[in-house]
Amino acid sequence: MQSLTYLFAIVSTVNSGSHSLWTLQTFIIGETPFPQYSFVVKVDDVEIGYHVMTHNTSTNVYKIPGAYDEDSRYGNIYRRIMQDEYKTVKEKALALNRHFNHSDGVHVHQRQAGCQVMDNGQALTLSHDAFDGEKGEEYSYNAKTNTVQPNRYWPALSQKMKHDEIFTLFHASVSHHMCVATLKYFLSTLKNIVMRKVKPRVRILQKTLPDSGGVKVTCLATGFYPRHINLTLLRDGQPVSDHQTTGGELLPNGDETYQMRKSLEVSAEELQHNHYTCTAEHLSLDNKLDFGLEYEPGLDVVAIVSSVLVFLLLSGIGAAAGFIIWKRRHTVGSQTSSVASYTATPNTEAEETPNENS
Repeated sequence: MQSLTYLFAIVSTVNSGSHSLWTLQTFIIGETPFPQYSFVVKVDDVEIGYHVMTHNTSTNVYKIPGAYDEDSRYGNIYRRIMQDEYKTVKEKALALNRHFNHSDGVHVHQRQAGCQVMDNGQALTLSHDAFDGEKGEEYSYNAKTNTVQPNRYWPALSQKMKHDEIFTLFHASVSHHMCVATLKYFLSTLKNIVMRKVKPRVRILQKTLPDSGGVKVTCLATGFYPRHINLTLLRDGQPVSDHQTTGGELLPNGDETYQMRKSLEVSAEELQHNHYTCTAEHLSLDNKLDFGLEYEPGLDVVAIVSSVLVFLLLSGIGAAAGFIIWKRRHTVGSQTSSVASYTATPNTEAEETPNENS
């Protein structure tokens, strides 16, 4: 029986509140410093664990201790899926390698597979395969209508690899229900990790561009979780279209949170005649966050401020050095006067003594 496949899906809508369970598998043909096969499991953005296999060794790594018991039902499912997927991905990779007449070099077969449960209870199931970066097979399963929509870009390499519609439907249905049940289990087990919500820190900045004389207006949101966010830059209350802005990519921070920024270059005149603001929508927020412009010094301002600071620092050092020199001279002069007074006293006494005796 072909493997039970977890299916991959990510919906980037901030209000979805959806959760997903997905895997990423990679099988490499040819000599590389990387494992021949790797199998990564993630719930939302949290990596549960991974399995790597070389020609001689096999290793399981569980990133979240206590996520599941290896001897439990879900532990057994994990091992079965991993073993079946390894056979399937390897078989397809080798067959495609022969089909394209690759006799040497490095070639990679990848599979993304998983399921996603929406906040309204509906579930989405997808699978996608690629070879050397070119998409090959994918399907989506609709549990409500119990239908599957396959898309095939590779030729039918053999009768075994050619999916029969009935088998594909069965395969997708079993995968769907198993994936959704396992996702719900992980959401319950890892609730404090997966279900957490961290509010974004949002700022809108302006920075002078020394080359053009214009200004870059940037809307920045950082430190938020989960990853879904709507970040909008507005001009006089109206959203600036995405094709006018740069950025917009979701980037990870080093603390398992995310950041996003959108920037717009405008002239100094535009900045004077228009009002720029920024809004953010996130699952951690009850309402939109609205922010007005702050000023971020450009390079010219930084250079001036740096020069002033250096001047003040040098002036302070010069004043301190002058004070030290003056202090030393004053101290030496005082000591010289004291010595002179002290040495004059014995001579006076020496002169007065004979007079007293006489």
